[in-house]
Amino acid sequence: MPQQEAVLATLEEYAAAYCAKDLDRLMAIFVDGQGISLIGTGADELCSGREAVAAVFERNFRDATATRFEWDWKDVAIYRGAATVAVTLNIHLEIEGEPLVVPVRWTVSLVEVSNEWKWVHRHASSAASSQDEGTAYPAGS
Repeated sequence: MPQQEAVLATLEEYAAAYCAKDLDRLMAIFVDGQGISLIGTGADELCSGREAVAAVFERNFRDATATRFEWDWKDVAIYRGAATVAVTLNIHLEIEGEPLVVPVRWTVSLVEVSNEWKWVHRHASSAASSQDEGTAYPAGS
């Protein structure tokens, strides 16, 4: 499998594990050890280390059920044994029986370990709604 396809396959594995609420499978996408980190869309979702990253996923699983990841724009940069994926997506969720679609932007940092791509870091963000298209910064209040 070409490197770019192998890197993108990790996103599909992440989505499947996340929708299944399979924490072990989800954590297996990351490198072994404590050298992982995650930034989520929540103000308090800044963490490093396996236990802290797993705790964010556990909270997410309690609060909602993801039903589908809808990938949109993607860019993959690979240099030697490292890769960065930038992607936009919609996460389809159910919260208390009600559907919700959350648009997010991700950056994922990966390294190649024993011919497998593993995640080191995932950053999620939402586009600033107070920032007009074509401007560099959000509008002041």
